[in-house]
Amino acid sequence: MSLKNLFNQIFGYTQKSEYQFSLSETSQVQPETQDTQKESTKEKIKIFPSLKVNIEYMRTKYNLLINSDIILREFTMNARGKQYNAFLIYIDGMVDSQVMDDFILKPLMSRNKNNLYDGTQNKVVSEAVTNNITVRKVKKFDLPNYLMGCLLPQNDVKEITDFEEAANGINQGNCILFVDTLTKAFDIEVKGFKQRSIDTPNNEIVIKGPHEAFVENIRTNTSLIRRIVNNEKLIIENIEVGKITRTKCAICYMQDITNSDLVNEVKYRLNNLEIDSLLSAGELEQLISDSNVLGIPEMMSTERPDKVCKYLLKGRVVVIVNGTPYGIIMPSILIDFLSSPEDTNLRPSFANFLRGLRFLAAFITLLLPGLYVAITSFHQEILPTSLLFSILASRENVPFPIIVEILLMEISFELIREAGLRVPSPIGPTIRNCWCFSFRSSCCKCGNR
Repeated sequence: MSLKNLFNQIFGYTQKSEYQFSLSETSQVQPETQDTQKESTKEKIKIFPSLKVNIEYMRTKYNLLINSDIILREFTMNARGKQYNAFLIYIDGMVDSQVMDDFILKPLMSRNKNNLYDGTQNKVVSEAVTNNITVRKVKKFDLPNYLMGCLLPQNDVKEITDFEEAANGINQGNCILFVDTLTKAFDIEVKGFKQRSIDTPNNEIVIKGPHEAFVENIRTNTSLIRRIVNNEKLIIENIEVGKITRTKCAICYMQDITNSDLVNEVKYRLNNLEIDSLLSAGELEQLISDSNVLGIPEMMSTERPDKVCKYLLKGRVVVIVNGTPYGIIMPSILIDFLSSPEDTNLRPSFANFLRGLRFLAAFITLLLPGLYVAITSFHQEILPTSLLFSILASRENVPFPIIVEILLMEISFELIREAGLRVPSPIGPTIRNCWCFSFRSSCCKCGNR
């Protein structure tokens, strides 16, 4: 039973009552949190009704005298026969200029019949005549509603009231519309920056199965998952991590299938990260995982949407980080790391045979160097005589003990692997082959090992 408990502790997942990720409630930490709350409230400055004040504020906030990619476009807007001063601010290279011209600037600046003055700034909703008396029900003209309903034919437009929301929209690739006399602005989605298209997986290649991989755009990745799962029970929630970068993370799970305690645990750990920046899924995996003595991973990353969907349907939680073409599956157990995405496309007997080979390969990888040292140093009687003579002949001119030879071999293989990854591709294979040849010629006289 002790061995079973050890395996469950190392490779299993159990809900814990105490966590390393805890929100401090002591009196010593409360002043700091109060200060940060005060700072955050101070930063949330409301939008001013004066357009000149808003222009000066945005110019100062984005350093328009220095920044060359921040565009502030002033123009005159027509609305029901009346003209208003307005301006757009956006980042050049992150917006679609054609969409902005056709669906924002042209409708706002054109003087068409829908924009002309119709005799009154108010709209007559209904009219009735009673005893030769005409009664009209008039709706007062509302400029924000008129902009949202008539002049902005864009699919995603939302009203914002403070400059912090405006900065978030600009940094994400949207444009912000400010209109004179209004204490609110309009966040209009016009993203158009270049991004990598969907390609085949590079690390998890299969013969049978889909050949699509995640990309760096979080919305493209979530759409790939949606297209495969094809069910309204799939929940995708967004959480921003990092005080400076505000990196978007998507928490994906299946409603009524995934354990709610597991979902709450993932949300709790993500929301409790007090860090300045988050740039990759590997950083997030290290930040929210529990520390164990052996360093056994509790989460698994994959670049395949079909693999993510398979584990979602099994009740796991998947986190996708914007800017990283990988999804983090949590929690993960030992059998998950020894499975391949192609196992579901093969016959069960053959898939189980391949899993057995992977278990054997993992066993050899972990224990073969130690077994080689133990047998050649202390238990030579296990080896056949001819093989023993061959090993002794190959080590005749080697001035190191066997343990040093094994360590040198392991370090050399790691150096070769790093050289193959870091060295430029035109000269990488040549250096790797020369290194392997020199290693074999100096350490393996017989050429059999």
